[in-house]
Amino acid sequence: MSVAAQHVLVAYRGADGAPKTVVRSRAEALKRAEEVLAKAKSGADFTALASEYSDDPSAKERAGSVGKFTRDKMAKPFSDAAFALPVGSVSEPVETKYGFHVIKRNQ
Repeated sequence: MSVAAQHVLVAYRGADGAPKTVVRSRAEALKRAEEVLAKAKSGADFTALASEYSDDPSAKERAGSVGKFTRDKMAKPFSDAAFALPVGSVSEPVETKYGFHVIKRNQ
C-alpha cells in the first residue's frame, strides 16, 4: 500500500540536512510548525504554506509534494503519521532527524 502526501519541513540548527541559513532552535522550529498547522486547519492553501514556510529545498519546486510512497521509503515517524491520517487531513508536527514536518495526506 502507498499514500501520497505533501509536507512542510521546518528545520532547526543541527538537524540533518538543514540549510546553513537555518539558525532557529528546536523550540523555535516547533513553534513555527505549529503556526503552519494552525493556518492549515483554518483553511489556508497547503501548497502556499509549503512554498512560504518549508525548509525542504524541493518544496518550492514541488509544492511540498513527496509524491506516492510506501511505508518503508520515509523516516518511520513520517510514515507512521502519513499512513494514519485520513485523506485530506493534516498532521500535528512530526519530528524526524530533519526537523518538524506538517503532513497533508492527499491519497
